[in-house]
Amino acid sequence: MASTWTDLYAKPSTPALPLGDVRLDLSRTALVVTDPQIDFLSPAGATWEVFGESVTDNDSVLHIGQLLEAAKAAGITVAISPHYYYPSDDTWQFGGPLERYMHSVGMFRRRGPLVLDGFADSGADFLPAYREHILDGRTVITSPHKIVGPESNDLTLQLRKRGVSQVLLAGMAANLCVEGHLRELVEQGFEVIVARDATAGPRLPEGDGYLSALVNFRFLADAVWTTADAVAALRGE
Repeated sequence: MASTWTDLYAKPSTPALPLGDVRLDLSRTALVVTDPQIDFLSPAGATWEVFGESVTDNDSVLHIGQLLEAAKAAGITVAISPHYYYPSDDTWQFGGPLERYMHSVGMFRRRGPLVLDGFADSGADFLPAYREHILDGRTVITSPHKIVGPESNDLTLQLRKRGVSQVLLAGMAANLCVEGHLRELVEQGFEVIVARDATAGPRLPEGDGYLSALVNFRFLADAVWTTADAVAALRGE
């Protein structure tokens, strides 16, 4: 991580909130990854100028890949919650700053929900390094979420149907879809562990999104781990 940000992102030396003793129970655990897509994680993506520094500093691409590999080796449920926009979404009559930005840069654009023409290697596609794990016929790829949370897709249903009650959460972006998924999953009664360096956030005049997410992760998640911590737990170490 870039030295100028290290102190801001460091764990509190004397935390005031009680820390729980969270342990993975692989019989009921899923890895959930939000938006592991080109538009977020690649220099070729539509938002790299906003997210690229944080992605690079956190080594997010490597860490998400390590989690996918370890989860597959552990045999647990892996679920991807992607973000897609179709031409029909252009008729929305209002939206917040984030929505307006995403639409303005053509983020996560697809030609239709049943159309794959032009999808491969587009900004909406999964990062190439992850496809062997995501497209293996076993990974759950949910219907798309449309803003930041999973309320508009079938993630919770898919997890419940598989007996999942503990979630290891990673992906993009920290203060947006990751935090949105964290909040809803906690409200739905899941135990949630966030992999703090398998995500990243925007750096804009409005603020450092990754820093704001870290603060909220510490208040809301059952645990906040590094990727190394999570991989070790998945391996039973």
